[in-house]
Amino acid sequence: MGKFKLDEIDHQILDMLIDNTRIPFTDIAKKLVISAGTVHVRVKKMEEAGIIKGSSLTLDYKKLGYSFIAYVGVFLNNTSQTKFVLERISEIPFVTVAHITTGKFNIFCKVRAKNTSHAKDIIFLLDDIEGIYRTETMISLEESINDKKRLMHSIFNEL
Repeated sequence: MGKFKLDEIDHQILDMLIDNTRIPFTDIAKKLVISAGTVHVRVKKMEEAGIIKGSSLTLDYKKLGYSFIAYVGVFLNNTSQTKFVLERISEIPFVTVAHITTGKFNIFCKVRAKNTSHAKDIIFLLDDIEGIYRTETMISLEESINDKKRLMHSIFNEL
């Protein structure tokens, strides 16, 4: 499939949807001075092209009591165990992200916990998975940058 061409209207639609995935198409249409039908058709085309993949909800984990974030680098006994280990990791709900990586770690995980004691328990669960011989943990002191728009605008500028 060839590269999907986005124009300025598509960029503006995406910009508004990134800010608020629940914004009504009629509101987008009013701001861009186009019809709601046009917004709908453009969003549908971007979905069909795979540029838009669903929509997401952002939770305030601090308000839910899960303000502690740690990143855990996982060392495997053997890389052939990667799939098995990832299947076990996916059974731990507090591991919210896992990447297969090059470099120092075989797998790199993001863990969300209530506090340090809870994080310790989660890390011990990781350590107990067959195939993991060691983990290395880094505690997040603060999420300083989480900006989806900057990358999107940089990509748009390249097009």
